[in-house]
This record gives sequence, structure tokens and C-alpha cells, in this order.
Amino acid sequence: MYTFSNKLKTFSFILMILGALGVGYGFLTSHKSLDEVKTMLAEEASHHGGGHEATHDAAPASHDTHAKESSHGEETHDNAHHGDAHAKHVQHQIHNRPWSALYVAAFFFMMIALGILAFYAIQIASQAGWSPVLFRVMEGMTAYLLPGALIVVAIAIFAGDHLFVWMNPDMINPESEHFDKLVAGKSGWLNKTGFIIRALIFIGGWSLYRHFSRKFSIAQDTAEDKSNFKKLFRITAGFLVFFIYTESMMSWDWIMSVDPHWFSTLFGWYVFASMFVSGITVLALITLYLKSKGQLEFVNENHLHDVAKFMFAFSIFWTYLWFSQFMLIWYSNIPEEVTYFVTRFQDYKLPFLGMVVMNFVFPILMLMNADYKRISWFVVMAGLVILAGHYIDIFNMIMPATVGDRWFIGIPEISSVLLFAGLFIFIVFTALTKAPLLVKRYPFIKESEEFHY
Repeated sequence: MYTFSNKLKTFSFILMILGALGVGYGFLTSHKSLDEVKTMLAEEASHHGGGHEATHDAAPASHDTHAKESSHGEETHDNAHHGDAHAKHVQHQIHNRPWSALYVAAFFFMMIALGILAFYAIQIASQAGWSPVLFRVMEGMTAYLLPGALIVVAIAIFAGDHLFVWMNPDMINPESEHFDKLVAGKSGWLNKTGFIIRALIFIGGWSLYRHFSRKFSIAQDTAEDKSNFKKLFRITAGFLVFFIYTESMMSWDWIMSVDPHWFSTLFGWYVFASMFVSGITVLALITLYLKSKGQLEFVNENHLHDVAKFMFAFSIFWTYLWFSQFMLIWYSNIPEEVTYFVTRFQDYKLPFLGMVVMNFVFPILMLMNADYKRISWFVVMAGLVILAGHYIDIFNMIMPATVGDRWFIGIPEISSVLLFAGLFIFIVFTALTKAPLLVKRYPFIKESEEFHY
């Protein structure tokens, strides 16, 4: 049985405490008054010769969905009124930042657990012979899914229109100056009640599968027959169908709806690719950590090679989906669609293009060679870059709609990552202590232990 070391446990608590303090600091410093924002904008305008303010004035028309001021398209307003509207718009963006930073980090760690749950299910459904020695590590990682997903939904509900503009009742009220016809047209789906009900269905289904798959997996350790394996196989087949539908709907609700004017039919697959490669990458990192501590002696370099192959393959798959979505929207040049990418090129060029390098170019260079996939430190280095790249990917999905060009990777963002990293480590490594790290009497365990090329 694995024992959660006091050193690692203390490290996880330190991460959570530092993260919580930083998140609190982010909220405290984000509440700027309108006068403070006006002063800040005046300083920026004088510093940039007016160019920065001009950029801000153009920003709401191009991409902001969170401050639908009726004055945006009206040239009849005087400069003072326009200045007030712009200051309120910027004030709202600054208030949104700590919520957005918290949400990005919460979703990132939740999707790692969900991605590895899907990977685990695929291994069982395909009756893979190489991977059973890694099942207990996968099961430990999926322990984070239920608390992690509930935290994501809780942040979404408490943040309200700081993240999701459609949660503002004025957006669907024809009497209000903030009324948005397009958002009102989607209110049958985009409403708080529907959002919560769907979220509970998603989380309930995923968690039930996780509970019963873990139960049957542990029961198989002491079983005299294969009945538990057969039950596990049957519920896995059903889960994968459920997952395909709910993962797509989850990506619409939890991410795409921050931009309610924009949609992509490829988005569910795109988010799936990101969560899948992130989950597999964390599986590789945890496996290598446990091996360095004298655990998982039955995992050899061939298992590591196969995990790294999945990291490589799904990095390519992610890039294919990223380029497909980008190229089709950019080429068709439909204003309602292309605005999404125009925003990211204007205000997020470094993180937008940087993540492509981190998620595609770097894995290609590092993991294409078969021999490199067997070198532990090589896989760790590639994995850390891939994870950073996919965090920035989620950052790019959320931030442009909520904070516009007021983004920065500073204390709120880093602290949020530390908070959820600490929580993830604590929950996952606690779960690893609950059962032996090697499944027993699993039909393919002998094949997995002797796995070689």
C-alpha cells in the first residue's frame, strides 16, 4: 500500500494556503471605484499619447460581451458620457479578473480528472493489455473529479455575470438598455436553472461511473471469477456514450457561453482534446514521481513509452482541431464568427500563438523520437510545457470575453493555480493510499506486467 508522505502532504497544504491568500488579495485589489478607473485611464492616455485609450474605445464593439452599453453604437453621445461608459466598461473588466483567474484554474484541474476518466474508460472498453498496471494511478486521479467539478459550477454560479453575461437578467429584458436580442434568443438554453440542472446531470453521471468502476476494480482484486470485470466492461460501454454527449454540452455551458454571441460546432472536440492530453500528461508525471519513490516497480520504460506516445499523438490531434476551427472561421470571414479570433490576435497575441508552440511545436520536437519517450526527465520536461500550454489555452478561451485587454498573468492567476494544484495533489495522493497500486486478478494484468516490445 502506498503511504502519502508528510513532506508531500505539507507541500500541498502550503500550496493551498499561499493560493488562498493570493486569491483573496486579487479580490481585494480588484474593487476599484469609478474615479480610480478614470484616473488610471487618464494616466494611460497621457503615457501613450492617447493611443491606448483609443484602443479601449474600440474594444467593446469588437469583443466585449460583458458591458453591453447602449451608447456603444451611438455617435450622438457627448465625449463626457462616452468617457463614463468606457470607464464603467473597464471597471467591470477589472472586477471580472479575479473571478476569471479562479475559474480558469478550477476548470483546468477539473478537466485533468475528467480527461483521465475518459482515458481509463477507453482502456477498459478496448480491453487494452498494456495499461492495467496504471489503473490505480488513473483511479486516484479521478477522485478529484467530483469535488473539482462542483467547485467549477459553484464559481460559475457565484460569479454570475462576472463570467457569464447571460446570467444578467437585464440582457433578456426588452425594457432594459442592456437588452441583447441574440442573448434573449438563446435564453431557452442559457438560463441559470438549466445551467445548474445540466451541470448536476453531467457531474452525477461522471461521478457514478467513477464510483462503480472503482468499486468493481477493487472487488476484482479478491474475486474468484471475472464477474466484476464483466460488470465494469458493461458500465464502461454505457459511460462512454454518456460522456461523448455530456462533454460536448459541458464545453458549451462552462466555456463557450462566456462568449454567447459566438459558437463553434467543433468546440466540444477541441475541449476534449485539451482535457485528454492534459490528463494523460499528469498520469505520466504522477507515475514517474511514484517510481522515483520506489513504487510501481512493475511499470517499465515500455509503459512510459506508450503514455508518452499518447501525449504526442493527442498533441497532434489537438493541433488538428485548433487549426481546423481557426482556418474555417478565418477563411469564411463571417463577422459574427471571426470576431472571436480578431480579439485574440489584437489583445492576446503572445498567449494565443505561444500556446500553439507549447502544445504542438514543443511536443513534436521533444517526443517524436521513440527513444526520447523512454527517458524520464525528457517526458517530465515535455509534460510540464504541455500542461502550461493547455492552461494558457483555457486562459485564452475565458479571459478575452471577461477582462478584455486588461489581462495579465499575475498574483490572481498564479495564486489560483497554486490553490487548485495543492487541492489536486492532496485529494489524488490521499486516494492512492486507499487501495494497492497494482490491480489483481484483472484478466489482462499478466500481459500488462510483462509488457515489452
